[in-house]
Amino acid sequence: MTSAVLDEALKKAALAWVSVGDGPALGLWCMPLEGSLIMVSGQGEQFAPGLAEATTATVRLRGDNGGLIVVSDMAVTRLLPGSEDWETVAPQLAQKRLNATGTFDDLVARWVESACAIVRLTPPEENAATAAPDLPTDSGAAPPRETPARVATRRPFRLHKVRGA
Repeated sequence: MTSAVLDEALKKAALAWVSVGDGPALGLWCMPLEGSLIMVSGQGEQFAPGLAEATTATVRLRGDNGGLIVVSDMAVTRLLPGSEDWETVAPQLAQKRLNATGTFDDLVARWVESACAIVRLTPPEENAATAAPDLPTDSGAAPPRETPARVATRRPFRLHKVRGA
């Protein structure tokens, strides 16, 4: 049962929550390909610290209703530029990449120049995924992480005194 749920979730995945080690789960854009997930990270792409160097990662996938339906520990394989896998996967990933500038070939060349990592997340052969009813019951919510994107907000400027109602 779980294998069928995982297979179906992998086929429909466009976003996966991926955590490496004890790190926080990050929402990452992905492309399903032949029973695995392909992701790109690095300069100018999505931020996924430690994913390219990891051997395993915990992946959470959502269903059609937007809720968590399966959790699986997957093997991480980095695709190296010039390899056969890179030559077949990178152009497909470039075609799926939204809002990219330039042609698909330019995008793949930029990934090579900036040392971006393309990784393949592959589920284990054995049935090691967790699906309903064994999913965690807590919300998984965490306080917002510190980020340099945050700025202190000022109170709005008021020309005249505003009276309370």
